[in-house]
Amino acid sequence: MLTGNMSAAWGARVADVDYVAAYPITPQSEIVETLSKWTSTGELNAKFVNFESEHSMITAAGAASLTGARVFTATSSQGLFYAFEALYTVAGWRAPILLVNVARGVGMPMVLQVEHGDVLAARDSGFLQLHAETCQETLDFILIGYRLAEDRRILLPVMVNMDGFTLSFAREPVEIPDKSQVEDFLPRYSYPRPLTGDEQVAYAPTMTEGVPYTFFKYQMYAASIEAKHVFKQIVRDFSRVFGRGYDVLESFMMDDAEYAVVCSNSYSSIIRAGVKALRRRGVKVGMARLRMIRPFPREELAKALEGVEAVAVFEQNLAPGRGGALYPEIVEALYHMPEKPKAVVPFIGGLGGANIGPEEVAYMVRVCEKAVKTGIVPQHPTLLLREDDWSKLRESLKVSGLPVEKMGVVHHV
Repeated sequence: MLTGNMSAAWGARVADVDYVAAYPITPQSEIVETLSKWTSTGELNAKFVNFESEHSMITAAGAASLTGARVFTATSSQGLFYAFEALYTVAGWRAPILLVNVARGVGMPMVLQVEHGDVLAARDSGFLQLHAETCQETLDFILIGYRLAEDRRILLPVMVNMDGFTLSFAREPVEIPDKSQVEDFLPRYSYPRPLTGDEQVAYAPTMTEGVPYTFFKYQMYAASIEAKHVFKQIVRDFSRVFGRGYDVLESFMMDDAEYAVVCSNSYSSIIRAGVKALRRRGVKVGMARLRMIRPFPREELAKALEGVEAVAVFEQNLAPGRGGALYPEIVEALYHMPEKPKAVVPFIGGLGGANIGPEEVAYMVRVCEKAVKTGIVPQHPTLLLREDDWSKLRESLKVSGLPVEKMGVVHHV
């Protein structure tokens, strides 16, 4: 039984990383604390450096990677934002580091629990993104992530995302692979023309003209698109070695589904339970879970949603002036389908670790059914709050003097 954080630490350990760049932040500190302990006891033969900030941490991680070291790092929330400039720098260097982000709310009001505003803000930085539902997936995605990042057709950094608290501190059964298995799957890291001092090499020099700049940016884009196809090759090999199979998208009970819920990360377990409950009642509903968000699996998503009447998009982020960050990408993926769903309905839930359950899944499907019948699709996201949570919020609003009617977009289940 391992927590999500311990699963991430074990992923770095069995990947036999050479360099750990660290800076603690809740809720990921357990990862780097564990790696610090293992390097000090000799259980992990790696260089561990605790930096003065996440900006320095990510920059050093990228530089170490270019020398030929396999590099691991981790952060969360404000830490990821403090390193934001360096994310683009490291991706532009084509440094294949692996970063675990433990998703947590950003800014004020402060919350330590899960929200995806941090990781999704970085979706266009050049980092490939894999999103884990379970502790086992967290460990497995680290191994898959290294193989993907270090592939010479790709050479881009990978971010593995897991949910803060909901997964980072949850204990689940996890199979730690044998060293021989990992060696069979993950070859030693070998960077082409590393910065060793043996020859003169320059990476990411300043561009004074637009054409060469465009060339290098397009090379990153092309590599990121290719990463989806390389991922599929890698997971076939992963299945051969470890007996567990993955794809960029999980389709659950979608074969005859009339309605579908699109989601990602750990709350997918709750949505899966809700889908099962509805199926027992005869409702034809399924779930499409995004494992990969960069590159975005638009073709696979469109195929998974063929034939459905309506789609509920469940997200754990809320962008002022926009809504859910992934909703427009999902709509775009469905736009060119010959027979598109009649409705794609946005929902926001689980912010800051707020509870949802099978009732919320049933409610999302009811809204989708209504949208199909009336032809009226909600244009703004519905916030999902449970009845007990809504009652507590109403009392807090009364104490604060804020009129409850200002929360008119909130649905209480």
